[in-house]
Amino acid sequence: MTSALKKNITALLPMKANSERVMGKNLRVLGEKPLFYHIGDTLFRAGIFSNLIINTDSKEIGDMACKRYKDWVIIHDRPSKLCGDFVSMNKIIEHDLVICDGEYYFQTHSTNPLLKKDTIIKAVESYFANINQHDSLYSVNKIQSRLFDAEYSPLNHRSGELIRTQDMNPVYEENSNLYVFSKTSFLANDSNRIGTKPLYFQTNKIESVDIDDEDDFIIAEAIFEKLRLNEFKKQT
Repeated sequence: MTSALKKNITALLPMKANSERVMGKNLRVLGEKPLFYHIGDTLFRAGIFSNLIINTDSKEIGDMACKRYKDWVIIHDRPSKLCGDFVSMNKIIEHDLVICDGEYYFQTHSTNPLLKKDTIIKAVESYFANINQHDSLYSVNKIQSRLFDAEYSPLNHRSGELIRTQDMNPVYEENSNLYVFSKTSFLANDSNRIGTKPLYFQTNKIESVDIDDEDDFIIAEAIFEKLRLNEFKKQT
């Protein structure tokens, strides 16, 4: 383990009982276990987090997490003022940080079940390796496609110039896979997990799958089964 990973880092995994677009998705089974177990298990296997904090309004999620992760998990009961579909994630994080003593935090979502242990470790290492130049880190998708705004105006290319997409200047999309930040940075930037000097961390397409709607769940199931089949073939 590198010196950076010997620091006291807390993992944050906020979850609510109900989802507007996919009902009960955090408990929905993916590959024979509830969705949130996938990222929870991966965070545990990473071996770099002092604790996992789950901020939730669901007693069922809290009970299941405590049974699976024992003393490693800490449940924060979400107050009613922070419940609902229109509460900013930064408000949820602020609630966690106010009652926590730790300085460094890694935040992800239950809807990122394909995120790998090695990617998590690499992201944390990258954060600490660049901490003198950047106050936070977040994951992105690299996009090299022809993009347009609502008025059909090109955003990242010139109309009529059909250069190869691989030769275009890339743009980057925040994919909500992971965030690394400090309490100091969060509070100094008006309670925002992304600071004023963030560092991009690119994740691949498979790990970047984020389950927001039913189509996303179907895609995640298909990828999961394909990866499991490939692993089975390696062992036979």
